[in-house]
Amino acid sequence: MSLRHSSVIPALPSPQNEDGETRLLGVEVEFGGLTEGRAADILAGMTDREVTQGDEDYRVEDTPFGTCKLYMDTAYRNQDDTALGRAALDLARNVVPVELVTSPFPPDRLGELDEVLARYRAAGASGTHGGILLGFGVHLNVQIAAPTAAHLWSVTTAFAMAEPLLRDAYDLDMSRRALPFVDPYPQRLLDVLAQGCPERLDTLVESYLGATHSRNHALDMLPIFAHLCPDLTRDALARGAGGTVSARPAYHYRMPDCRIDEPSWSLAGEWALWCAVERLAEDRDTLEALCTRWRAMRQDPMERLRLQLNGWVETSEDILTRAGHGDLRQLAEALRS
Repeated sequence: MSLRHSSVIPALPSPQNEDGETRLLGVEVEFGGLTEGRAADILAGMTDREVTQGDEDYRVEDTPFGTCKLYMDTAYRNQDDTALGRAALDLARNVVPVELVTSPFPPDRLGELDEVLARYRAAGASGTHGGILLGFGVHLNVQIAAPTAAHLWSVTTAFAMAEPLLRDAYDLDMSRRALPFVDPYPQRLLDVLAQGCPERLDTLVESYLGATHSRNHALDMLPIFAHLCPDLTRDALARGAGGTVSARPAYHYRMPDCRIDEPSWSLAGEWALWCAVERLAEDRDTLEALCTRWRAMRQDPMERLRLQLNGWVETSEDILTRAGHGDLRQLAEALRS
């Protein structure tokens, strides 16, 4: 069978990169309730393709989303040829997700991927709400528009200033709150970003990494920085917790829960929220107003206390609503319901 577009997919405010090419989107979806083999068979059947099985994953090539990989993210996945390995794998399936990982593809095909996830739901796929330990997520990897300080600062600052409001509206699932990969940006990073856009890219990278070099944030900038400034990023990781980063020129956005088992939820909705963040990023007047207000609140002792009590949600929402960006809360609340 062939897929069809099932919804209108919003466009980025800057849909092309500096070379005039469509900015591509890669998607990672974590879910339970299906084996990786079953999920691969469903995808292959819906796209008239074949499944190939490797040592660590199942692959379906030449789909509308490029080559798609499906695998279980666990050390036990290569041990299912023994009785003990099979038992460990079955136990792990209760809490470890199967992951669907696409290649970069044009965002206007996102509705077709939603159709695949709807079929997964019909086949029994479960999301974050399936259990207290099921911290499943959805990751959007959005190609950058340009490798410049201006573009990267604008998008990072827009997300940083809106993040408390988004979290308040989205009602992030408690199982995800307990896990480290959804830590909010620290206030010291907002302090750095609120100083304004630096002229040089390496200055932006150094400032960001000086405030946080963790990958455990809803918007993880380290893949971009590792791609554009590999030495600075490698040195920062060596000074901190260590680890490696897959370098790529794409925003790694991973705030949402995976609610694949809820008929009202969709990737298109999550994408619409990201597009709203980028629209804010291109509104420099509103970004400057947010930064100015943040600096003022951080400098006043009483206002600093309000920040600790989540006062930035109310303050930022007032600025955003007056500037015509009230859809940020509305989109996040729509995903929650």
